Amino acid sequence: MLIVVLIGSLLSACSSSNSTTNPPKEQPKPSDTKTEPVKENTAQTPKDGGAITLGTFTDIVTANPLFASDTSSGDAINLIFANLYDVDRKANVVAEPWSLAAELPQISEDSKTYTIKLKPEAKWSDGQPVTADDLIFSINTTRNPDVGSPGISSFDKVDTVTKVDANTVQIKLKQVYAPFLYSLRLSLIPNHILKDVPAKELKKHPFGADPAKTVTNGPWKWTEWKQKQYLSFDIDPSYWGAKKPHIAKVVYKIYADQNTEVQALIKGDIDSVSAIPVTQLAAVQSKENLNVVLAPGPLYEYLGFNFKGENFPGNVSLFTGEKTRQAIAYALNRQGMVDNILKGTGKLMNSPFLPGSWADPGEAAVNYSYDGAQAKKLLEEDGWKVGADGVLTKDGNRFSFELQYNTGNNRREQVAAVIQQNLKDVGIEVKPRGIDFSAWQEQNINPGKYQAILAAWSLTDPDPNSESIFSSKYFPPGQNAGWYKNDKLDQLWVKGYSVVDQNERKKVYQEIGKEISTNLPYVFLYQYGTPQGLGPKVKYAEEDKPEPSLAYGYMFRIINWWVE
Repeated sequence: MLIVVLIGSLLSACSSSNSTTNPPKEQPKPSDTKTEPVKENTAQTPKDGGAITLGTFTDIVTANPLFASDTSSGDAINLIFANLYDVDRKANVVAEPWSLAAELPQISEDSKTYTIKLKPEAKWSDGQPVTADDLIFSINTTRNPDVGSPGISSFDKVDTVTKVDANTVQIKLKQVYAPFLYSLRLSLIPNHILKDVPAKELKKHPFGADPAKTVTNGPWKWTEWKQKQYLSFDIDPSYWGAKKPHIAKVVYKIYADQNTEVQALIKGDIDSVSAIPVTQLAAVQSKENLNVVLAPGPLYEYLGFNFKGENFPGNVSLFTGEKTRQAIAYALNRQGMVDNILKGTGKLMNSPFLPGSWADPGEAAVNYSYDGAQAKKLLEEDGWKVGADGVLTKDGNRFSFELQYNTGNNRREQVAAVIQQNLKDVGIEVKPRGIDFSAWQEQNINPGKYQAILAAWSLTDPDPNSESIFSSKYFPPGQNAGWYKNDKLDQLWVKGYSVVDQNERKKVYQEIGKEISTNLPYVFLYQYGTPQGLGPKVKYAEEDKPEPSLAYGYMFRIINWWVE
């Protein structure tokens, strides 16, 4: 529900997959896409025209690439904005026919200077050319702290951005920043539209909120937004790309919850669902005319703690004790969640690095088995005592907290119920609260106003750097929404991206895995996949099929898809 590629940062997974998007930027090796049941939905000859309707149960927050940090907003931005660079199926950075860059950047021998050439034919939807000024403005605005962009961590290592000519930019870094190539997968914003807007006023500007005032440069133009109902995107007849989209119209239809969304797919009211809940998977697979794409994705779910006292009665966070957080990890039946809620389609995680990826710390990370007795022991050691009502108390504070998650997410509702029961068993009172995602993102997550959250990260880049989530440099409006501070980790994140040799970096991430799984800013729950359902009229060539190992892989190369 939280997190986005456009600015090279992580996204809160929250759309049909309900997650948050932020910059843990790492993925395992892409596995071959599994299609269950195997049904042919490719054809030989693409057709131009027609409409495709995509389903979701979460409205967008913004269509401004500067401020998007959730999956739904990222979906919209991917349709209407071209990226500077894109990724191929194996997560390699590439300059595609629809990318703004003409070629891969020239990188200096010391890995600190990047020279980028833009395609001279690239244009905005108002006819103005996309130029070096737009790229310079986009990077400098993103890294300006007064703007409050969640993508700041991708560009705050930049020293200078210099215009070489109308289509060439040179970027110099203050230091080696190993993931920077992936940071360049950003969507640009128009300098000629926004250059005179004060930095602190950009978030309130109608650009990204009003379709009529949002100038874009992608294959489709944003034409309508009926909040909580639908968004419409029409093919841009003056689109500059050498490769034109086949589909004339894209409708992004918003439903109340996942179950309603899936029923719309079964009835044929929509053509794609990007995250079928496990409880509905068999029903979709049983339909001969529907296609299901299922494989583990670059997503992980977590229980996140807030460490800022003002979010709690008495101005003291309940989660300051390390043993308390470890006790919560022991109290949760994570494997039961995987077995009974995910039906075995997930994998336990103990750190922010995906299982099987090159940065996976393996046994270096602490694994918390389901152990209520150990949980009670640690709570007692941390000073918690059973109160008269059976709820633990410490220094006059009852161990009772609100657990927020987004409404309409079938999986998250079930997991919240398990957390509530598991923690009740050890004397902790949990009060689950579902909130509409758009409101939750803006009013609670972005400003860091909650006690605990059940959320997910969609890892938008194939790099393990998660500094933007876990470093104290990025307190709200940055992506460290829980106000977590760990001086050792702050230093390790920098050490991890300050070298380019992967073997050296791997040693650092093993150390990070051990420290973060011990200190626990989150209880890391599991990696999971979001089964995608596709209707019979959606067609694509084999090389353009969805790729579940990638963030936004359910829209992979959608510019080449067509509808029958």
